[in-house]
Amino acid sequence: MWLKELGGPEVLLPGEAPDPVPGPGQVLVEVEFAGITFVETQYRSAGPAPFRPELPVIPGNGVGGVVTRVGEGADPGLAGKRVVTSTGGSGGYAELAAVDAAGLFVVPADLALDAAVALLADGRTAMMMRAAAAPRTGERVLVEAAAGGVGTLLVQLAKAAGAWVVAAAGGDRKTAVARDLGADLAVDYTRPDWSGRVREAAGGLDVVFDGVGGDIGRTAFELLASGGRMVGFGLASGEWAGVSAERAAERGVTLLSPAPSPDAIRAHTLDALGEAAAGRLRPVIGQRFPLERAADAHAAIESRASIGKTLLEVR
Repeated sequence: MWLKELGGPEVLLPGEAPDPVPGPGQVLVEVEFAGITFVETQYRSAGPAPFRPELPVIPGNGVGGVVTRVGEGADPGLAGKRVVTSTGGSGGYAELAAVDAAGLFVVPADLALDAAVALLADGRTAMMMRAAAAPRTGERVLVEAAAGGVGTLLVQLAKAAGAWVVAAAGGDRKTAVARDLGADLAVDYTRPDWSGRVREAAGGLDVVFDGVGGDIGRTAFELLASGGRMVGFGLASGEWAGVSAERAAERGVTLLSPAPSPDAIRAHTLDALGEAAAGRLRPVIGQRFPLERAADAHAAIESRASIGKTLLEVR
């Protein structure tokens, strides 16, 4: 799927490309599933993405499949392995991808390949957020965008830590998903009384996982008690919450901005895959589209109709 101009989902168009050839230290992956992130929809549309693609480009930064060819210097034992990997920023919406062997994650035998792809970006993000905020037994935790790819994982991780969890999402369908994952309270943040419901049920919060930003993120910040922690993992509203350090200090709240090293990111990814293989973490795959309908997948994410992770099925 090619992106040759910025714009709406319709600018994603199917087309041919030469088969990639793995260079030194690389392998060729026969892609079965490609993951889609919200950020990819933003850079396609010239929204508030952290970078701009150099056009034309094949989008996609996360894939799963089988290694079919090993380049010079890469471990020949990788041939035939089921793997998930980042592509380096592009090339994922395709049948074949040449990727660095050092970045591969061999999928545990007890984990389905589609689940592993769903965990590649969202799993490591959720693990990073959990490590940063470190929710503890009995603490009151709010997860925004709780029916999204990262949010569904954070609800599970916070419950596993022994916290009392409030899930905030948009609409009855999404709050029902959060309740099914174990949230103690699920509120619809499209309703004007959502913060009042949270305050009435929980009092002051100890942790906020902010996946929305904007007005919702700022409202969630005001629900924190003194000593609370807030960490952002997304800006579904199109902007960060933008809470100043001075305002946080006034309220005795710590704003967390994790910046893990590449080794830490790899460790968080392995942790997510391991927890899922052991049955303790379940990615929610809400939508699947064939590769040639990548435009429809982007449209579903942008319409806020999607639940959990959205995958492209390549084979």
